[in-house]
Amino acid sequence: MTRRPADDSPSTPSGGPLATPAVGSIVSSAHLAEGGALPALSEVEFGLNMISHAYSRWMVRCMSAAGVPDLSALDVQVLHHVVHRDRPKTIADLCLVLDVEDTHLVTYAAKKLQALGLVSGGRRGKEKTLTATPAGKRACARYREVREALLSSAVAATGIAPEKLSEIAAVLRALSGHYDQAARSAASL
Repeated sequence: MTRRPADDSPSTPSGGPLATPAVGSIVSSAHLAEGGALPALSEVEFGLNMISHAYSRWMVRCMSAAGVPDLSALDVQVLHHVVHRDRPKTIADLCLVLDVEDTHLVTYAAKKLQALGLVSGGRRGKEKTLTATPAGKRACARYREVREALLSSAVAATGIAPEKLSEIAAVLRALSGHYDQAARSAASL
């Protein structure tokens, strides 16, 4: 009869303890992490993938909870940036700040937000501008309330210092520059 160890850890049929498998890097594409100059970059990329999808889902669901359903993540970002500092924004402004290459995506979001009465159009010289309407500002204010109640308080409860979050943000912005440069280089191959 095989006797289980006193600590109740799993055992092999012969009674010896099972070897605990080593947990390596957490990546989604191990072949990209093997043998390169910086395998940890694959861990970062997996984290970026997870956070980007989670953040997109969050924006859509938070705005829906704020009373404006059926917006995409980009629609929500465009609305927030139009509300930002309460100044008119051009499509070029929005594309630059949101780092969107395809102006058609931002133009479509702007038209959708205009149709919903959340932004209004104007002109600055030859350029079309967008300004938040009172309904757009209310939607963003309600989004902020939902965000504070559901997300900010939960993140604060983790004990991560605000300074650490700012450091992480700075690293992400720096990495974005490296990815942009690498993308330009790859396009020239």
